[in-house]
Amino acid sequence: MAAQTGTCTVQPIASEGDFDSHAAALPPSCLAVIYFHAPWAEPCKQMSTILSTLAATYPATQPPQITFLSLDAEEVSDVSERYDVTQVPLVVLQKDGQVVEAVTGTDAARVRNAVEKHAGSAASTGAGSLPPAQKVTKPAPSPNDPVAPPQTNGAGAADLSKYTPSATDPTTAPQYSSGEQQAASMSKEELNARLGELVKAAPVMLFMKGTPSAPQCGFSRQTVSMLREKGVRYGFFNILADDEVRQGLKEFSDWPTFPQVYVGGELVGGLDILKEEFENDADFLKDYSVQKQAQTA
Repeated sequence: MAAQTGTCTVQPIASEGDFDSHAAALPPSCLAVIYFHAPWAEPCKQMSTILSTLAATYPATQPPQITFLSLDAEEVSDVSERYDVTQVPLVVLQKDGQVVEAVTGTDAARVRNAVEKHAGSAASTGAGSLPPAQKVTKPAPSPNDPVAPPQTNGAGAADLSKYTPSATDPTTAPQYSSGEQQAASMSKEELNARLGELVKAAPVMLFMKGTPSAPQCGFSRQTVSMLREKGVRYGFFNILADDEVRQGLKEFSDWPTFPQVYVGGELVGGLDILKEEFENDADFLKDYSVQKQAQTA
């Protein structure tokens, strides 16, 4: 019989090695509740509360019968890729190394029901009830998105992280040297003017963390892989090289996460939306493919 040692808590996981060691130590019968989140995603705050409350209703035993693990999806991007994480919050339930169920969104009842389905009902520990279910809607592009891509000759995977409208244009952005931001900052109007130019700097623009050859988060890596697989020519901007663009684009696009993909200067969305577009239309972005360019050359 398992010995009880209190109640469960949600354990933060800081690295791929930390995750692998935790997973390897679990007995085959233990249910692992793996929670992928991101600090900038507002819905994750609700899910964090839900999981903390739910975990406290289960007894902590030795050997463990259930464990709750929390991972920053971008910081532990290798694990995110392994579980094909394209949006957060995401709760993955796993037993004996096999995924048995996954739940997205912040519906407390769905999460609780999924956990109880695979781990049994929580023991009565006097914990408070779960927070009420909250309907979360994903930020949506404008009604005209995604636009039909215009006919262009496109550009390669060109680095536009230093792009400015012109040397004499008043909207020219401050540049960065050796990763340090210059003291001068732009007004909101100047920044929006620059962003308006940036999103149109190439027919297909990818704003990502890192570069295609060295992505700095799992979401950016998966987006690059998808565009490469589809043979799409695109320009990219490394938002980690310019914090004003990184912060300003969230408000400019009304889309709080990265990567962001623009076509013809209009927002398509992030990785999950891009994935949906390709699944729904095999010819999506075909006009910007390497093959299309070769045919029209």
